Amino acid sequence: MSIQQFNNELTILRTDLNEQEKPFVADLSSHKILLATLNSKYMHASLGLRYLYGNLKELQPCCEVKEFVIQTRAIDIVEQILASKPTIVGFGVYIWNIVETTNVVSLLKVIAPEVKIVLGGPEVSYESESQAIVKTSDYVLTGEAEISFYELCKDILSKNAPVNKVIKSKPVELKNLEMPYQYYSDEDLKNRLLYVEASRGCPFKCEFCLSSLDTKANPYELTVFLQEMETLYQRGARNFKFIDRTFNLDINTSIQIMQFFLDRMTDDLYLHFEVVPDHLPRKLKEILAKFPENTAAI
Repeated sequence: MSIQQFNNELTILRTDLNEQEKPFVADLSSHKILLATLNSKYMHASLGLRYLYGNLKELQPCCEVKEFVIQTRAIDIVEQILASKPTIVGFGVYIWNIVETTNVVSLLKVIAPEVKIVLGGPEVSYESESQAIVKTSDYVLTGEAEISFYELCKDILSKNAPVNKVIKSKPVELKNLEMPYQYYSDEDLKNRLLYVEASRGCPFKCEFCLSSLDTKANPYELTVFLQEMETLYQRGARNFKFIDRTFNLDINTSIQIMQFFLDRMTDDLYLHFEVVPDHLPRKLKEILAKFPENTAAI
């Protein structure tokens, strides 16, 4: 059985809470929040779980992150989850793990019905009510859930849980999010493909893509993003996969990011970008041509 368990040595506690935030009075020592997902392969590392973990604020000390692979038996995954004695389990649900996660959630609810199960991710953010996994779970958070998951956990632990099962997450200001990259462990950096994003959303309306439901692409502040990439690079990261739906939407930004990596090029550096194929101006082609063969994929 292959399991990726979060490295607790990288846990960073946040103490700079906004004065306007309501005080949280639940006894955290008696509760455990578990964040889990089923990756398609061990080499993949979940960016979404690390975002959720990084934005749990004062709840972070009672949270644990575990990653599994879809080839693992549902009963073995449930056994590992229940070993942590969680009060809340949050699952990241995607197209590649919806079947396997449904089996895990169904079994978990039979064995431990008292555990609150929260679903999130693109595969349950749309047509939620018609899905079998939703019927078995306690809550579903649609859309960007970094803040809504934190708020839901607070409500559940303070015995003020919402009545509605499906909760629509409010739009997230990227500048207000805690970045997730510090939560990649040294093992992740050494053995796994790291997912990163310089922007979210997509302005195009391709009918086959869920990102077409977005109204625009929202970029992170470039200086902040590149500092995070520098930290990862200095820690030894060499495999970067950008999940931006439109990496080349803003050519100036694309060129600055690519130049950042070009200045740090090594034989073991690998980059992956998703681009709009009909938006490749000369400047972008020129910088792409500077990368050694098989180091940058688009």
